[in-house]
Amino acid sequence: MQYQLEVEDKDAYLASTHYIDWQNPMILAKAEELFADCGTELEKIKAAFTFVRDVIPHSGDIQSHKITHTASEALAEGEGVCYVKSMLLAALLRSQGIQTGLCYQRLARANDHIIHALNAVYLSDMQKWVRVDARGNLPGKEAEFYIDTPDAEQLVFTVRPELDEVDYPTIYAKPPVVTTKVLEENTDCAEVLKCKLPAQL
Repeated sequence: MQYQLEVEDKDAYLASTHYIDWQNPMILAKAEELFADCGTELEKIKAAFTFVRDVIPHSGDIQSHKITHTASEALAEGEGVCYVKSMLLAALLRSQGIQTGLCYQRLARANDHIIHALNAVYLSDMQKWVRVDARGNLPGKEAEFYIDTPDAEQLVFTVRPELDEVDYPTIYAKPPVVTTKVLEENTDCAEVLKCKLPAQL
C-alpha cells in the first residue's frame, strides 16, 4: 500500500502532544525501563510493540467501562481502546526519537462499520514506513513485529473490500478529532464500543 503523510514535517511524528504526551514523567520512566536492554531501533520497536499489545489490555477485551484518553492515562490505568493504545505506542517510540504516526482502518461489524486505530513506524535503516497493530490479539487474529523482517506487515485485521472495509493510506501525526471526540464526550467505554464508535474518518 502507498502511504501518504498527513504533514511533511518529520518533527510532527516526534512531537509530544496532548494525546501523545511522551514528555510525561510516567512515559519517560516506562521508556527507560522498557528499552534498558535494547541496543537498536528495531529492538526498541519490538519491545514497545510487545508491551502495548500484551501488557496493556484493550478495554473491550476485559469488559471495562473505563475510558482513557491519552498515552499517559492508558499507561497509568493499564488499559485503553485501540485509539488510546496507538497513542501509547507512539509516545513510547517518539520518546526514543523514532518517528511514529497513527493509521486507521474501516472495519465491518454485524450491522455497521467502525474505525480501528493502529500505528505506522518509520524504519530509518530501510527508509520506509511500516504499519504495526498493538490492539491486542484476538482468537485467530495475531499481530506481530518481526525484527528479522520488519517490513513484513502482520496486523490484527485484514481489510475485506467486499464488505466496504478500508485501509486508509494517511499516516497521521495527531489523532483525528473524530477518534478523540467520542472518548471526550462519553463516560462508559462499553457503551462507546457497542454503539458510538465513528464509522468513517
